[in-house]
Amino acid sequence: MKNKTCLVTGANSGIGLETARGLAAKGAQVIMVCRDQHKGEAARQDIIATTGNDKVDLLIADLASLSSVHQLIATVKSNYDCLHVLINNAGLMTKQREVSDDGFELQFAVHHLATFVLTQASLGRLRSSAPARIINVTSMLHKCGRLNFDDLQGEKKFSSLGAYGQSKLAMLHYTYNLAEKIQGSGVTVNALHPGAVATNIGFPSWMGIFLASPEKGARTSLYLAMSPEVEGTSGKYLVNCKPAKSSKASYHREEGRRLWEITEKLAAQSA
Repeated sequence: MKNKTCLVTGANSGIGLETARGLAAKGAQVIMVCRDQHKGEAARQDIIATTGNDKVDLLIADLASLSSVHQLIATVKSNYDCLHVLINNAGLMTKQREVSDDGFELQFAVHHLATFVLTQASLGRLRSSAPARIINVTSMLHKCGRLNFDDLQGEKKFSSLGAYGQSKLAMLHYTYNLAEKIQGSGVTVNALHPGAVATNIGFPSWMGIFLASPEKGARTSLYLAMSPEVEGTSGKYLVNCKPAKSSKASYHREEGRRLWEITEKLAAQSA
């Protein structure tokens, strides 16, 4: 991974931290995107200390704010000539309905809208750096969600699991549609389920004994980012570093296209 530039969102803890660490350990230039300066810098110093790689940078952005996402994009374009790997890892789970700075349901905003905006704006840099890889960290819980086009923001009816599942299902639709659109560009895009992992995402504390470590949770992200076995592979969903079937709803092409159009309009409102 030497001479490769990799960007990881949500990189100060959990799966994101271990993903950034794994990339740094292989010699990559790592761009950590974190919301909190203090936590992000502590994580950056930890990665440098444990890997011996000082090519680890920290950028601050709140993915719940599309204006912050746009500022992040501008900073990346100004400071990095290449981008070989983009890992959309940042995640959260809310117990009650919360909204982003732009008025969107928070999980939908962070998981789907921020991923869409950041990735679309980065495609030019990824193409010019090709071969390049986009990796979207979704969840098996996408199977608990459905796209409710009459209430995408959960204003009429909200459940934590339903909204989380919908946001992760949206990420899968985006992955599959984007794979078709960028075919032949030298850029690939894939999604993954990291497993049930002990992170600060919001799982109940009693589940801790059943959860895997963040190190194990990062394995599939790192596999998709670095393995020659998946060179050229695109539009896939992986579990435990192996292709898997996502939900039947995730392959509904018409819903995916409709979501893409809606997402473009929502993103434009906050541009």
